[in-house]
Amino acid sequence: MSLALTTPPTDAPPRRTLGDVYRRLTDLCEVLSVRVAEPGEEAGQAGVTAAELASEPAVLEAFVDAEAARIQDRYTVAARRDAAASRALHDYAWSVALLMSGPWYLERRVPRIRAEELRLDLDSAVFTLTPGTDFACLPDDADAGLPDALTVPHEEALRAELRKVVADHMAPLLAAIGPLVRRGPRALWGMVSDDLVSGIWYLGRILGREGDAVRAATALLPSSVAPYPGGADFRYLTTPDGQRHPTRTRAGCCMYYTIRPDEACSTCPRTCDAERLRRLEG
Repeated sequence: MSLALTTPPTDAPPRRTLGDVYRRLTDLCEVLSVRVAEPGEEAGQAGVTAAELASEPAVLEAFVDAEAARIQDRYTVAARRDAAASRALHDYAWSVALLMSGPWYLERRVPRIRAEELRLDLDSAVFTLTPGTDFACLPDDADAGLPDALTVPHEEALRAELRKVVADHMAPLLAAIGPLVRRGPRALWGMVSDDLVSGIWYLGRILGREGDAVRAATALLPSSVAPYPGGADFRYLTTPDGQRHPTRTRAGCCMYYTIRPDEACSTCPRTCDAERLRRLEG
C-alpha cells in the first residue's frame, strides 16, 4: 500500500483521528466517564488495563470490591457479591460498547479498542483510553486508504465489524467474571447485547434523533446474531396524549433491583408496561 498519504496534497481533507471522534463522543455523553489520552501521552499509570481485568483474579476481585464500595457509599446498601459484580460488568460493557458504537453511529467508523489501550481507575471508575489506529470504514471514507483502515464494502459489513470488535473485547472479561456474577454465557452475552443497544439508543436521545437511533440499533441486532442471544426488540407504548415511545425488555439483568427494589430499570423484565407508562407520563 502506498505511503503517499502521509504527506497529503494541500487540498486534501484533513485526516480525522480516532481521538477526535472519541472526544466528540465524550463531550456529548456526560455520563460516559472516559478521559481520552492526548497524542504522544504515555498511558496513565493509575488503574488497571482491560487485559489485567480478564487475566488476573486479584485485579478482578478488586474491580468488584470497588463497585461494592461505591454501592455502599451511594445507596447505603451492602450489595450481594454477585450483584456488585453484575453492576461493575454492566458499567464496563455499556462504556466500552458505546466507545465503539458511538464512532459508528456518528461517523460510520468502527474502531477496534484493544485490551491494552484501555485503563480503568478502580477508585473513580474513570476510564483512560489511548486511541489506537485500527478502524473499519466504508469505501467513501476520506481516510479509507490509510494503512490501518479496513475498508468494507457496505453498511451491513460495517455493522458486522461492530458486532465483532465488541465481542472480541468483551469475551475474555466475560469468561473471567462469569463465576462472580453466577450466570452462564447466554445471560452474560445478553447483558452485552443490552448495553450495545442501549448505548446507541442513549446517544440518539441526546442528539434528538431517537427514532433514527432505534432504527440503527435494530439494524445492528435485528435478531439473535452469535454471540449475542437476542435482537434489539424495540416495541412502542402510547401515552394518553397519543405519543408513541420506544421501549424494550432487557435480555440480561444488571441487578439494580437488588439494590433499589422499588426502582427497577425501565427496561427491566420486572417493570410492567403500566409502570413504564406511568414513568413516561411523569
